[in-house]
This record gives sequence, C-alpha cells and structure tokens, in this order.
Amino acid sequence: MSTLPVDTESTKPPATSAIVATLALAGIVVALMQTLVIPIIPHLPEYLDASASDTAWAVTATLLAAAVATPVMGRLGDMFGKRRMLLLSLVLLVIGSIVGALSSSLIPLIVGRTLQGLASGVIPLGISVMRDVVPKEKLAGAVAVMSASLGVGGAFGLPIAALIAEYADWHFLFWTSAVLGVFATALVTLVIPESPIRTGGTFDYVGAATLSTALITLLLAISKGSAWGWSSALILALITVTILALAAWGWWELRTTQPLVDLRVSMRRQVLLTNLASIVFGFAMFAATMVMPQIVQLPEATGYGLGGSMLTAGLVMAPFGMVLLVAAPVSSHLTNSYGPKITLMIGAVVVAVGYGVGIFMLHSIWQLVVTGVVIGIGTGLAYGAMPALIMAAVPASQTGAANSFNTLMRALGTSFASAIAGVVLAQMTTIMGNTAIPTESAFRVIMAVAAGSAIAALAVAVFLPRHHHALISSATSESTMATH
Repeated sequence: MSTLPVDTESTKPPATSAIVATLALAGIVVALMQTLVIPIIPHLPEYLDASASDTAWAVTATLLAAAVATPVMGRLGDMFGKRRMLLLSLVLLVIGSIVGALSSSLIPLIVGRTLQGLASGVIPLGISVMRDVVPKEKLAGAVAVMSASLGVGGAFGLPIAALIAEYADWHFLFWTSAVLGVFATALVTLVIPESPIRTGGTFDYVGAATLSTALITLLLAISKGSAWGWSSALILALITVTILALAAWGWWELRTTQPLVDLRVSMRRQVLLTNLASIVFGFAMFAATMVMPQIVQLPEATGYGLGGSMLTAGLVMAPFGMVLLVAAPVSSHLTNSYGPKITLMIGAVVVAVGYGVGIFMLHSIWQLVVTGVVIGIGTGLAYGAMPALIMAAVPASQTGAANSFNTLMRALGTSFASAIAGVVLAQMTTIMGNTAIPTESAFRVIMAVAAGSAIAALAVAVFLPRHHHALISSATSESTMATH
C-alpha cells in the first residue's frame, strides 16, 4: 500500500492553536449531541405518544449508528481526505439535528438521532488530521486536547441540556445542536487544511458489512439485555450472530489486500494492548456518569440521596469535563518527557484512587465534585496518551482507521459500563413507597468495579513497550514503520 501525497496550496497554513481549537470544538459539539436527549428521555413517551420501550430507540439508534460510522469514516478519511470526511460528518450532524427539531413522532426522531450518530467519527478524524498537519513538537498537546473533547462535551452536555429542557420546548435541544453543528462546520471549512497523506485504493465493503453486523448485534445485546432478558432467545441469537460476524470479519480482513482495519497492524503489541486498555478505561470513565447524577436526584428520604434536580446533577458533572481540559497539557508534558506508557499508567492509578476514595464519598455535593475531579484528571491523562500510543505504532497512511478503531474500543467500554451498572442497579434495590430504587450499596459496587477496571488498565499498560518519543511524524514512510 503506498502513500499518495496530495497537492496543497502554497499559502501560509493556519496557526496550530487555531487548528487545535477548531478540531476540539468540533469534537465537543459531537459529544454534546450524544448527551442532549438524556434529560428528556423519561418524557419522550408523552412527547411522541409512544411507549417507553419504543422511545428508548432514540438513544439506541445513535449508539448503533456511531458504532458503524466510526471505523468506516476513519478508513474513508485515510482514502479520500480526513478534512473531507470531517465536513461530511458535521453535515450529517446538522441534518440529523434539523430532522430531530422538526419531529413530532417517533420515526422521524429516530431517523434524526441516527444521522447524528453518524457524526461520531469526528474525534478520531480530528486526531488523525493533527498528526498530519500539526508540528511534531506540538502534537502531543494537541492530541490530548482533542482526545479530551469526548469527555468534555459529554460532561457539559448534561447541564446545558437540563437547562434547556427545564425552560424551553424540547425541540430547542435539537435546534441548539444544529446551530452548533453549522458553526463547527464553518470553522472547519475556514481553518482546517486537508491532510497531505492518503492511502488511495478501494473501500473494503465486505469488511465494513461484517464488522458493522458484529457491532450492531453486540451493542443491541448489551443495550437491550435487561429489557429483553439476558437469557432470552433473541439475546442469545444476537450474541451468536456477533461471534459469527466477528469470525467472518477477521477471516476476510486477513485475506484482503486493502482491509477496513489492518489486523496485522492491530495485532502489534502496542496497538493491541492500547485498545484493550481503552475498553477498560471507557468503562471506568462512564461509571461516574451512572452513579453521581442518580445520587444527586434521589430523594433525601432514602438516607443517601441528595434531593437535587437534573440541572444540579448536570452541574455536579461539569467540573469533571473542565479538568479533562486542564489535564490535557499535563498529559502532553508527561508524554513528551517520559513517554505515553508512563502517562497512561499514571492516569490509571489516579482514576483507581478516585473511585476507591469515592466509594466512601457519596454523601454531599462537594464530595461528589471532588471525586469527579480526581477521576477526570486521571481520565484526561490516559485519554491523551492513548492516541499517542496508537500513532507511534501504525503507518501515517492508516492513522484515521487506527484512531477510529481505538475510539470504537472506548465506546464499547462505555456500553459495557452501562450494561453492567444497569444490572447492578436493577438487582440491588430497596422499596420506597411503591417504587424500587437502587440501594447505596449498589452505587458503591459500581464504584468498586470501576476502580478495578482502572487497575486492570494499569496491568495492561505495564506490558506496553516503552518509547520515549511516542509520536511519529507524518513524513515517516510505511516501509520504515513496518520494521518496528
């Protein structure tokens, strides 16, 4: 596979700070989209005149679309231009937001949410653009900021969405997403140069179809397991299809000359272990969002609930998002000084400490904020290191596909966290009035499991090769990379 340079204009390139800020903003906008509907989920049956089980597809559809789009957009970016795929993703976000804003029934809303989910490739594409156009000495910091944008957008999305949902019509949530999407699209058009590196070749339709089938059936099983029954025939059939589709995908990818995901590169120790660490870190990051908002909103009569509103719950999570950005330059400094392996290990330790202490700090707003800040710092350190590890081990021409696959691994981790936390919260309940609510012990169990997942990420990171200079410049040829 050859790397084909793309002719670029001889004009002065935009400042690095403008490129980083624009790409990070685009990432935050996409992450905001994923959390904007959370405050209105309990009210969707009333708004759309549909059952709760049907309206749950407003979330599930986005999850499934994101799983398909993330690896596909990464590969298309490598082939046809990462900036081009960035713009396409943002346009899909805008169209989906407008469709959602104009919806008054279930099907159009699901269509809109599906289109929004197709924009999820923005963050890995942004990281890949940075590798190609940002000076090497500034790359670690830029990547850390872009990687953090996923958590930042998710954390800030909750209070923003709660505020809008409380004081405005629910359609305004989607109009807000559309306006932000248009703004991000305009900035990308004006500021971001096209990457000079492309692979060319043809698209792997068989690989895309088999991987998409595996991801859709796996995520359906995870997200619907509690509702449909974990031992039901439908869930077992989905798991069976997942296994068969993954086997078919792996068989095909090892035999085609231009795979969607180069499994030989993905099986390199550094790439494989980083992706495994991403799964458990995705689990650890999401666990906090499953625990803290619920504790804030449970009634004080429980003895452990804080009796707050959805807006208060969102504001409790906001510092988590802020420290992700604060941690980005620290992650960059550690990566440049000691290598991304050390940065990832430090992040894992900090997250484990945060959850470990948090088990005993669930009794006031300030305790939840402190716990979230500690977890956020560790997550920011680790999320900045992961793309650095990936890009140090893959050819420049495969950066988009490799980063997209890594982002997908994080998303799988958050899906597993949602499923496991859902089971714990459903099984460990107490009766208050006529309603079953999670016990305090259930929240502590989730925190303990999250601490264990961070420790598992630390154990995985120990076996990573240590490279002091983590980031490979975009001029590195594939043949040189293949020798490492």
